[in-house]
Amino acid sequence: MKRLFDLALAIPAALILLPTIALVALAVRLTSPGPALYWSDRVGRYNRIFRMPKFRSMRIDTPAVATHLLTDPGKYLTPIGPFLRKSSLDELPQLWSILMGDMSFVGPRPALFNQDDLIALRTQQGVHELVPGLTGWAQVNGRDELPIPQKVALDAEYLRRQSLGFDLRILWMTFVKVLRRDGVAH
Repeated sequence: MKRLFDLALAIPAALILLPTIALVALAVRLTSPGPALYWSDRVGRYNRIFRMPKFRSMRIDTPAVATHLLTDPGKYLTPIGPFLRKSSLDELPQLWSILMGDMSFVGPRPALFNQDDLIALRTQQGVHELVPGLTGWAQVNGRDELPIPQKVALDAEYLRRQSLGFDLRILWMTFVKVLRRDGVAH
């Protein structure tokens, strides 16, 4: 049922957002050297690695670590990187991952392949059994500002409470947060 919901939402969203996706890709290419998309190795369901696309908001020489682990993340941002992140436009290419079945609209955000502490805690809590999401319960309750144990606790709560109604609530909360630009640290 969840997969059908994802496809029913992702296909029309991709078609409607195609002009926006094309404009953002062009803007990324015109404002910094390198490709428009950044393909990141992420941890998916059952800790399987998959490649997740994002619009590139950081320079091509940025180390492959979580942004909060960089000494000065701001120095790695492209000229339009802050706008892409605050508006969440950098996330639009993840519609591809949803269409491919690597992601869902709602679930725990996919960890970077090298976030061993986050992966281990999620595995202990059974969260690794979920398909990762474009947004999730932890995202709407703090996003970048949450410490890892609290993020995993919220992911585990989602695991216990997941339902179509809960997913719709999280999607609505995400929409409101994106409009307000809440919870984006970098």
